[in-house]
Amino acid sequence: MLTAIMGAMPDEVDQLAALLENKTTETYAGIEYVQGIFAGHPVVLCCGGMGKANAASTVQVLITRYGAEQLIFSGIAGNMTSKIGVGDVVIGKEVVYHDAQPDMICQSAPYLKEFSGDAKLVELAEKACQTVGVNYLVGKIATGDQFVGDSATKHAIAEKCAPDCVEMEGAAVCQIAARNGIPCVVLRAMSDNADESGHELLVVKKFSISEYIATATAIVHEMMKQMA
Repeated sequence: MLTAIMGAMPDEVDQLAALLENKTTETYAGIEYVQGIFAGHPVVLCCGGMGKANAASTVQVLITRYGAEQLIFSGIAGNMTSKIGVGDVVIGKEVVYHDAQPDMICQSAPYLKEFSGDAKLVELAEKACQTVGVNYLVGKIATGDQFVGDSATKHAIAEKCAPDCVEMEGAAVCQIAARNGIPCVVLRAMSDNADESGHELLVVKKFSISEYIATATAIVHEMMKQMA
């Protein structure tokens, strides 16, 4: 089974790409796709870019052009819950949009207002977190085309859909995967608390996120090792 592994920023896939064997690369529609063997399994890996449009178009290419049969999205997010902290992980059991109109989106395939992580991939991710010793939560991820870095926006999103973390791609990834009947899961390591301090670190100071990406990378690596 060919597994697609996807991130939004180069940092989110570079660590994974370094682990691939027998690598080949192709640039298509502005995105570099790397194929190879990862933990004994065939994969196609890419950095799709930030935001919903980039995510959706890249998922369709992974499926149509490369024949991806399942998909793992790995990256970072802003924490929205007191149940976990920075450095911990949210596994997306539910993935929703926080900046869209669900009753309009669900009028076209896959006719859903929210999206579910594939049960088997969620279970694999849980086992991987346990194996590598990462604190995690199986919960709700909210997606929108904005970096959340202020308390007012964070509060508004919490009031609207009460997610465990917030990011910019997951729901679009899940929507296109569901449209194509492809199982997927979104994994997010918490890099900040989606407030002013997170904006200061990640945007103003351009703080390194490699520590949090290493967590996500370790989980994906362990998931691939556990696959039959």
